[in-house]
Amino acid sequence: MRFDLTDLRLFCAVADEGSITAGAAKSALALAAASTRIRALEQSLGAPLLTRSRLGVALTPAGQAFTKHARAILAQTERLNEELGAYAGGGANVRLLANTNASTEFLPEALSEFLARHPQVSVDLEERLSDEIVALIADGVGDVGIVAGTVDMGRLQTFPFRSDRFVVVAAATHPLAQRERLAFAEVLGFDFVGLDRTSSLQRFLAAKAVPLGAAIRLRVQLRSFDAVCRLVAAGVGVGVVPATTARRAAQTLPLAAIDLTDDWAIRDLTICVRDLEALGPYAQALVEGLKS
Repeated sequence: MRFDLTDLRLFCAVADEGSITAGAAKSALALAAASTRIRALEQSLGAPLLTRSRLGVALTPAGQAFTKHARAILAQTERLNEELGAYAGGGANVRLLANTNASTEFLPEALSEFLARHPQVSVDLEERLSDEIVALIADGVGDVGIVAGTVDMGRLQTFPFRSDRFVVVAAATHPLAQRERLAFAEVLGFDFVGLDRTSSLQRFLAAKAVPLGAAIRLRVQLRSFDAVCRLVAAGVGVGVVPATTARRAAQTLPLAAIDLTDDWAIRDLTICVRDLEALGPYAQALVEGLKS
């Protein structure tokens, strides 16, 4: 079977997006060119890699096997480029996947220190749900992941990162402001101020509301926890944010922070990698920097 790295990147993009059109766009290829490449792969293999429908595409068993090996080849190629770049004094790229809490509260400072020490390195940071991150790291899609410590890491190598917890924030005049502790179920009757519905945290909270027979009444969608706190203080609704954010915001805003009693509210964040020794030198250096 003949293929090149463009074919591998394209097919992985199609697998991720569930659509040839979206995968082609992600790979900066014309749809016709992308379709021709995928058909050539299938003809060369002698078996279909995708099942096609009006709703998109799905991987066949052969497609699943192909994707697994394609990700491994791409990851190894990236590590080869990174390691040789280090010897040549060139640039390198590290792929970091993190949940919302880590991305907004802890990584800005940690990454700024790492990047200052390594000016030749760039970091691709992508926000995902913790269980998605574990699967992507295991498949070699990312180099380093930061996830909630409650998810099953499988055979990944793990290291402690930070600890925090989620709290409910409410305006000082809100009916909940006098409470010290409450369950998430008690908050669902109120209007919410939250992050964009596509953010990993908002999807996580929405999933937690389903078993309670409720849905989050999200009145405003914002891009940061600090913006959530400002609108909560203005009385628009309540929000769920990290305790570190709530403490910082309460110094300048009329906010109350109420502890959540749900087990998932406590967040021990964990670094995960597939194999630390197999990572490139800069990815290893990033892990060491995050651990410290």
